[in-house]
Amino acid sequence: MSAERGAPGEARLRRHVEKLAGEIGPRAPRLGDSLPRAEAYVRSELEAAGLVVERRPYSFFGREVANLVGVPRASREAKRWYLVGAHYDSVAGTPGADDNASAVAVMLELAHRLADCPLPLRFVAFTMEEPPAFGTPWQGSRRFCRETKRRGERTEGAIVLEMVGFTAPVQPYPAPLRGRGYRETGDFIGVIGDRTSQAFTERLVAGMKAAGTVPVESLIVALHGWVMPIARLSDHSSFWDRGWPAVMVTDTAFVRNPNYHQPTDTPDTLDYGFMAGVTDALEAAVRALPPPEAG
Repeated sequence: MSAERGAPGEARLRRHVEKLAGEIGPRAPRLGDSLPRAEAYVRSELEAAGLVVERRPYSFFGREVANLVGVPRASREAKRWYLVGAHYDSVAGTPGADDNASAVAVMLELAHRLADCPLPLRFVAFTMEEPPAFGTPWQGSRRFCRETKRRGERTEGAIVLEMVGFTAPVQPYPAPLRGRGYRETGDFIGVIGDRTSQAFTERLVAGMKAAGTVPVESLIVALHGWVMPIARLSDHSSFWDRGWPAVMVTDTAFVRNPNYHQPTDTPDTLDYGFMAGVTDALEAAVRALPPPEAG
């Protein structure tokens, strides 16, 4: 049975964000025990959802960091699966409420709700998304993708959550997207896929829109996003670069949120009703996905 919606869901989302971005604060390898504390919290919540959690550690300049992979018991043996993921680290100097505690909170809520879903799923908390690891072999999602290939597995579609909690009266756009009919208010969630991911993106967006809980805008970019580098700035690009279907689900990050990578990215700046709507839409969309193809 799915978890409660509405106010109880908002309260849980707020609790996750306040734990990560309030009590723990900035989460980076060189900031004492902050990253291990965040990892421990995320792991405990995934286990509380009934998932089997595999810790996948590796070394980052002499410090141990780890991805966490939560798997519903019914899909432990699956070689093809859908993924819901978010990075739990932040840059130093920011509490990282929107970037990226908001996304981790939604992922954790979805893990609780979808633990009974018959689809094979993976819930992955990525480490080391932020600079200086981004785009290097030490980025958590890149390491995860290498491990996935070695295991003879692959994702049927990865849903990567990146900053999903901020709304604004006005939505700015980068030059290539101006005048293309997108919403003028910053109250929507964006879904970005590349050409390889187009069918998956369209299916996911249709499911989210059908839920009717939050406005949804979408974008398909060519050449794995290299024609618009701003569209590559999260862990979904690790999947794009392997030719695997993936989307970034985002509030448009620094395009909308002036608190990006600033000390002002605090839990009180987020819209928890909006986050609850995003969670509801994603749950409905995931449940509507077809089973992965054999092979």
